Amino acid sequence: MNSVRRATAMLADPSAAWIRIEKEPDDAFQLLITYVGLLALIPCVSGFVGDCVLGVVVPGVGTVRMPIVGGLLGAIFGYAATFAQILLVGLLIDALAPLFGARRNFSAALRLAVFSFTPVWLAGIFLLLPGLRFLELTGIYGAYILAKGLPRLMRSPTQGSPTYAAFIVLFAGILLTLTAGAQHTLFGAARL
Repeated sequence: MNSVRRATAMLADPSAAWIRIEKEPDDAFQLLITYVGLLALIPCVSGFVGDCVLGVVVPGVGTVRMPIVGGLLGAIFGYAATFAQILLVGLLIDALAPLFGARRNFSAALRLAVFSFTPVWLAGIFLLLPGLRFLELTGIYGAYILAKGLPRLMRSPTQGSPTYAAFIVLFAGILLTLTAGAQHTLFGAARL
């Protein structure tokens, strides 16, 4: 699988991408290494460069930069946490399936979690420049991608998919917020 092509296809036409993904063989390890492993680097490296190299301009103080060691440890923590987040979201998708009339299938749930996070990871590029960090909200497009994939991969009824997706998005949002809070508490950040 070419990760760049897959990410582009997922953003451009999620419905068509889900049809192709549905027919692919299940290989969770390969998916985590080649897709998550590559795309999860974007926010980690961008955040490190933005916080430690470029810094944040604070009015009346000047440019504040995070110490390199703290930034590096924070980036490593964030990278490792990404894999845990994907697995937890995949487990939730699978566990909630019967409540929404879908079938349980952890492999399909994991693929849904992985590919739905594509816009979140790509939006991580905005961590480079503090003034553009609000553009990380473009990652919410992943909710649409998830909603498009639930009927196809989990066989959820179309009418129940938006509610199913909303539960998952809420959980993922809380999970991302808690992880970011833990990262900030443990390693600090240049932004005040």
